[in-house]
Amino acid sequence: MNRSAERKLIEKAAAGDKSAATKLIKAHQGSLYAYILRMSGKPEMAEDIVQDAFVRVLMHLDRFDPRFRFSTWLFTIAKRLYLNANQKLKPHYDTEIVGGWDAEAQSPSAPAIRAEVETNARGCIQKALDSLSDEQREVILLFHQQNWSISAIARHLDMPEGTVKSHLHRGRQRMRRLISEDQQQSDLVAEVWS
Repeated sequence: MNRSAERKLIEKAAAGDKSAATKLIKAHQGSLYAYILRMSGKPEMAEDIVQDAFVRVLMHLDRFDPRFRFSTWLFTIAKRLYLNANQKLKPHYDTEIVGGWDAEAQSPSAPAIRAEVETNARGCIQKALDSLSDEQREVILLFHQQNWSISAIARHLDMPEGTVKSHLHRGRQRMRRLISEDQQQSDLVAEVWS
């Protein structure tokens, strides 16, 4: 859809034309959903955020500045909703697991970049955690996030300390490999798109 046709739809939708609002939503719904799904990796979360984004956009169409692209405004609103949802959910892990990411040591002059990097790192870590067996995941989370000792984990899980150490070692190895592969794929995609 060209910008002038889109601008006319926006004006009609802002004036209360439901048909124009529906056309506007249909024009951007697929790409916005795909974007948020890639960010979150969670279809339910992506659906909720896309719905919330369109509700906010339709409620505030009068604030849209036609000098800019509508899709940029829409995606910015959706990304903010996504970041807010992630902050509310609190991650189930500690980023220290994979190499001591220290957000405080980063430059405070780039909070948006830092937030995006943290979001991507969290998603990558969560994906790696999700790939582990239940035992490996629990051992890693108890050891790294909760700071439990090997003996405390062994008592809690009713398994020998050697088995706990084995789960911890194998889980870390698998996570490192998956995160490294994920990073290599990201680098490859970045090369293709640059």
